Amino acid sequence: MGLMKTDRLIRFDNSYSRLPERFFARLAPEPVAAPRLLHVNRAIADHLGVDADWLAGPEGVAFIAGNRVPDGADPIALAYAGHQFGHFVPQLGDGRAVLLGEVIGRDGERYDIQLKGSGRTPFSRSGDGRAAIGPILRELIVSEAVAALGVPTTRVLAAVATGQPVFRDSMLPGAVLARVARGHTRIGSFQYFAARRDTEALRILADYVIERQAIDTTGSVNRYVAMLDAAVLRTASLVADWQSIGFIHGVMNTDNMSLAGETIDYGPCAFMDSYHPGTVFSSIDQQGRYAYGNQPAIAHWNLAKLAEATLPLFAEEESEAVRRAQASIDAFPALFEAAYARRMTAKLGIRSARSGDMELLAEFLELMAADACDFTLAFRRLSLIRGEVGPDWDLGGMFRNREAFRAWFEKWRRRVTADEGCTEAERCGAMLAVNPAVIPRNHLVEEALADAEATGDVSRAVHLMDVLAAPFDEKHDNTEFALPPRAEQIVRATFCGT
Repeated sequence: MGLMKTDRLIRFDNSYSRLPERFFARLAPEPVAAPRLLHVNRAIADHLGVDADWLAGPEGVAFIAGNRVPDGADPIALAYAGHQFGHFVPQLGDGRAVLLGEVIGRDGERYDIQLKGSGRTPFSRSGDGRAAIGPILRELIVSEAVAALGVPTTRVLAAVATGQPVFRDSMLPGAVLARVARGHTRIGSFQYFAARRDTEALRILADYVIERQAIDTTGSVNRYVAMLDAAVLRTASLVADWQSIGFIHGVMNTDNMSLAGETIDYGPCAFMDSYHPGTVFSSIDQQGRYAYGNQPAIAHWNLAKLAEATLPLFAEEESEAVRRAQASIDAFPALFEAAYARRMTAKLGIRSARSGDMELLAEFLELMAADACDFTLAFRRLSLIRGEVGPDWDLGGMFRNREAFRAWFEKWRRRVTADEGCTEAERCGAMLAVNPAVIPRNHLVEEALADAEATGDVSRAVHLMDVLAAPFDEKHDNTEFALPPRAEQIVRATFCGT
C-alpha cells in the first residue's frame, strides 16, 4: 500500500483522526484485484476542487478503489453504537468503510471523503467489508436524485468496480464508492460513549460536532443543549423534505441518522409510487417500523435517544439536565409540522397560509390513498392545470370516486384563487418548481442495477441519472421516466445489500 502524491489534486486533512484513539480504529483500505471506473461525479469533483479527469484516470481509480492512499489522508474506521429496529447494540461502527479525511470545498466548508466497500475493519463483525455493484449504484443514483430535489444528502464522488466478486445470496460483482458528507457523526456515535459511561468522550465529541457543524451556541443556556436543539431542527426539516417527495429511508436506525442533518446510509431506500402512509419497501422491516407515515415519529424517538446519551452534558443536577433535554425534544413536533406544512402547501400552490390548508391537504391525501393514486404524478398533474378542465383530464382520471374528487378539486380551486397577487401562470410555475416530473422510480432503478450486475455496463444507470438531474423539467412529463410502473414492473421489496 503506497502513498500517492496528490497535493495538487486533493488537499486532505482529518480532524476526526486527531480525536482520542478510542473514537476509531486506524487502518488502511484493503486493495482490490482489478479496479475499473464506473462513474465520476464531475459536479462534486469541481465543488471539491478535484480534477475530474485525473479522478477518471488510473491514479484516481486506484484512489477510489483503496489501492493507493492519497498523501495527507489518515484512514480510520469510526466507532459508534445504535438502536437497530428499536434494539440497542452497544458496538457497531464502520464495518465496511474508512474515512480518508476532509477537503475544503469551494464554499469554504469541510467535507468528509469516505470509502464504502473498502474491506474489513475491527467493526465488521462477521461481514466481509465489501459491497456489491447494485447497492453502490443505488446509493449513487438515489443520492444524486435526492440532491437534485433540493434535499440535504451525502453525495458520491466516484464509484469503481473491484474486479472481484462478493458473496451474498449469490455471487455478485464488487464495487467501492467514495462518499462525500458534511460529517459522519451519528446519533449512535454518542450512544457508543454513553453505553461506556465515558462522559469525557461525550464532551469531546460534542465539542467537535459544535465546531465542525458551526452550531451557534450564543444565547443558549448550555452549549450542548444548543447542539441538541440544532439536531432537532435539522432533523425536523430533513424528514419534512423526505415526506414531501415520497422518500422512504428504509432503515432509520440511530446509527443511520447524521448530526449534519443529511440523508445518509441509503440501503433499502425507495420512493413511493401509489400513496399510502403505511408504505414499506425494506425487506428487513417486517413490522413496518420505518414506513413512510412513521418517519416523523421515528425521527422524534431517535432524537430522544440522542438526548439520553448526552444528558450528562446539560447540567450538573440530573433533574435540571432532564428538564433541558425534554424541552429540546418536545420542540420537535411543532418544528416538523411547520416545515411539513410549508412544503406541502407549496405543493398545492398555496402562497400564504390560512386556517384549513392542512385539512385541504389531508383530504387530497385521503383520496389518493383510497384510490392508490401515484404520489408524484398526482401533485405534478395538479401543477399542470390551467383554465377549465374537461371530465377526462389527466388528474381526474386517476380517481375512481370522481364525485368526491371533483368536490375536493373545486374546493382547492377556490382556495388557490383566493391568494391575492398571484396569477394562474405564477401559481403553476411555483408548483412545477416543487412537484417533480421524475423521481428515481424503483422499477427504473432496479432495471439499471440488473443491467450493471449482469453485464458490468452502467450506461443505463448513467442515463437515468442524467434524467434525474433535472427533476422539474417539463420535457420529462409523459415520458417513461415520469410514468408509474405497469403491474408487472412494480417493485415490492428493496434490499440492504450488506
